Amino acid sequence: MSGTDSATTPVAPTPAKPTTLYSGRFAQAADPLFREFNDSLPFDCLLVREDIEGSVAWAEAIRDAGVLSHEECGRVCAALREILLVLESTPTLISDADDEDVHSWVERELVARVGDLGKKLHTGRSRNDQVATDLRLWVRRELGVRLEEIEATISSLLALADRERDTVFPGYTHLQRAQPVLFGHWCLAYAEKLLRDRDRMEDAARRAGQCPLGSGALAGTAYPIDRVALAERLGFDGPTANSLDAVSDRDFVVETLAAIALCAVHLSRFAEDLIFYSSAEASFVELPDGVTSGSSLMPQKKNPDALELIRGKTGRQVGHLVSILVALKGLPLAYNKDLQEDKEGLFDAMRQLSMCLRMVPRVLDGLTVNREISKAAAEGGYSNATELADYLVSKGIPFRDAHHTTGRLVRTALAEHKPLEGLAVEQMASVEPKIGDDVYVALTVEKALSKRNVPGGTAPARVVEGIAGTRRALAGRRTFELSDGEVELRVPSVADVPGIYSIVEHWARLGEHLPRSQEEILECLHEFGVACKGTRVVGCGSLLIYTPELAEIRSLGLLPEAHGSGIGKKLVRYFLDWAAELRIPRVFVLTRAPSFFSKCGFKQVSVNSLPDKVLKDCAKCPRNTCCDEIAMVHDIPL
Repeated sequence: MSGTDSATTPVAPTPAKPTTLYSGRFAQAADPLFREFNDSLPFDCLLVREDIEGSVAWAEAIRDAGVLSHEECGRVCAALREILLVLESTPTLISDADDEDVHSWVERELVARVGDLGKKLHTGRSRNDQVATDLRLWVRRELGVRLEEIEATISSLLALADRERDTVFPGYTHLQRAQPVLFGHWCLAYAEKLLRDRDRMEDAARRAGQCPLGSGALAGTAYPIDRVALAERLGFDGPTANSLDAVSDRDFVVETLAAIALCAVHLSRFAEDLIFYSSAEASFVELPDGVTSGSSLMPQKKNPDALELIRGKTGRQVGHLVSILVALKGLPLAYNKDLQEDKEGLFDAMRQLSMCLRMVPRVLDGLTVNREISKAAAEGGYSNATELADYLVSKGIPFRDAHHTTGRLVRTALAEHKPLEGLAVEQMASVEPKIGDDVYVALTVEKALSKRNVPGGTAPARVVEGIAGTRRALAGRRTFELSDGEVELRVPSVADVPGIYSIVEHWARLGEHLPRSQEEILECLHEFGVACKGTRVVGCGSLLIYTPELAEIRSLGLLPEAHGSGIGKKLVRYFLDWAAELRIPRVFVLTRAPSFFSKCGFKQVSVNSLPDKVLKDCAKCPRNTCCDEIAMVHDIPL
């Protein structure tokens, strides 16, 4: 025997010539054109890993049902795994084959290794439940990769939003300049769309989580298969409930393609924005050289090819969704060969979306924003007309009258080729006497931005909050184990408001917290984090940002029975990590529990060292005349 261990280098045996799995019924061979028309191996070969995984699980299931012995099952499973190893080193083994489909190929390769034993594997199984299982496994695996790509894309948007958080940019409606926004606000708009895409894909993966295997051709298998155990072996949530539905259902394909198509639409809109922003007519941004091309004729050209391809590929992905819907609309139960048309569009849509998602960060990471040009554009085009109308409203003029007056002044400015702020106050006062010298402050872009200080608005503080909130949503849920079970730290939902309120109200009654109504909590829910056991809120707190350099942890509290559990320290760390993500260097608390915060790394300081506005809520405090709170700070290394 040689020194080489042949077991480590599986060699493919010479398999028999392909034959159909149903050839016993037919006296003549299939017409060659029909074979080309009918055979699916050229595309369903992508399912080979899933088909082998499903076959291994089926071998173990029919072993447990007494069809295979333990020794036979071991041989079959070893041979199946060997096929996969050989295929990884020799992919042409399947691409050059002449079998009808991936199931036929796997079975032929198996028989070539274990002989007639391989023919026992298909006992109680149909290609109908087999392909439905393979496709669900493939969809779940691929969606997992798409989720990672979406999150990478959102991370790039957040990095750009953080980098350009103070960059003034023109906002558009009807492709006309409308109102100024911050460029970070624009980035966050697409991050929101992609977060919804992430949720839709997670939902599609969840709905694909039932295992069809064991449904047979349509009526269920005749063998005593433990379908619950079979589903668990393959990582499914459970078995399908109805065999007729299981082999004919392609809803999970439709939902996946719908999620893909909508994500593609979002990427297309994103691409369209940047194509326009990078044009010579706008010149707001410059795209990185690595994702653009030039012209074979015009040396000056820099074409946004990557973005145009992202926009262009959307049609294919929407088309694949329409195609599967049309294919399904008239099908009777159960399986029909029309269902073979579910794969090529799905495979292509997945591949194209993957390329688009992986391309976006390459565009964003090298993007340069021309800040001066962008700000000038945001200030031009009478984008401050709404500010003038709002100014007039502040003088007691009804909005409709203010709107009309502002329109007249815009017409005057246009006629004189001046911006609104270029008109003399006397000119404006001749149209509306209530206009005074203070109008010019109202017309600045800085004032326009700062006034949009509502949740979801474009004010600088709100953009900072938006970046933080999106990062928290992207980070997902943080869990840790306590002696009495798992605790989850996460972003709260509206359903958590009553739980937050009950904690805040408990400590407010004791004079430890400022009272906050459920409406107030709902309004600033984006500031909160919660600690939950299951669906029950056991702890909460919020992070209030005062300046880019300072934030406060407030409303920190636990249910009384959770004290001493370690949840409080975890919540404090949660908010410190959040501040670090925002690059806020200092976090403070006003507390009557200095020893607790000292253990969390806080140091006592004079309250007078903090800005006056941190004490703005003191008037609401029942102890404001005899305050015994201690100011403590935590410096965060950035």
